[in-house]
Amino acid sequence: MAVIGLIAGNGMLPRLFARAARARGLSVVVAAHRGETDPALAGEVDSLAWVRVGQLARIQGILRRAGVEEAVLAGGFRRMRAVAELRPDFGLVRVLARLRSIRDDAFLRAVAEDFEAHGIRIVSPASYLSELLAPAGRLAGPELDAGLRRDVELGSEVAAALGRADVGQTVVVKDGHVLALEAVEGTDACIRRGASLGGRGVVVVKRLKPGQDERFDLPAVGPGTVDVMAEVGARVLAVEAGKTLLLEADRLLATAERARITVVALESGTPAPP
Repeated sequence: MAVIGLIAGNGMLPRLFARAARARGLSVVVAAHRGETDPALAGEVDSLAWVRVGQLARIQGILRRAGVEEAVLAGGFRRMRAVAELRPDFGLVRVLARLRSIRDDAFLRAVAEDFEAHGIRIVSPASYLSELLAPAGRLAGPELDAGLRRDVELGSEVAAALGRADVGQTVVVKDGHVLALEAVEGTDACIRRGASLGGRGVVVVKRLKPGQDERFDLPAVGPGTVDVMAEVGARVLAVEAGKTLLLEADRLLATAERARITVVALESGTPAPP
């Protein structure tokens, strides 16, 4: 049986990837991160070994011993916790020694190059999960009025600038004012912070960083994010069509409909639809 490696972070994406890969007849070998990866993933894969954040050489050893030639990175990492619990081995030290910048994209590309130098090619999980990518158009909720469309377009423009700085993917806007930019706190905390300043009716825009390597950190939203939006009275979730993973899409969109939250997926360079 052909084998695929999974370097797993937190959230539901590692489990969704594992299911998709096994449905294709692949054996899934996992390097799971302590304190991040859901232990229940072990029941959905062929083998799982635990590592700590920063143990690159250990991960490479686990995958190579299993005959892995291709692997994906799937799932997130809580950044401040990752820094606090970092356990670097000589593999990470080897990567860091070659870097001029430790920004996310530069670091992840360097990690991928190091894996490839050791016989393991890093590929995009989206190639296995294409059915989860957001289609273009309004996916749930009421039509957008002109003011909300302007907020979506502003949020998309600011999110692109934020992404070029390699900071985050999410922007919260209301009535032409930018309320919050995502940094290390993550999407849900960014939404809560924006709503704490702007009150009910905020618009949330999440998009891929311009020039981002799509093997890493594709934008993803799930029902939990829509639950947070309903809690704070947000009105719109705008994502990038074909570049954003909708996790548990049926439940996400049903939740949005009940809360009268508009979910819209924008094609790059096009205005927000009604």
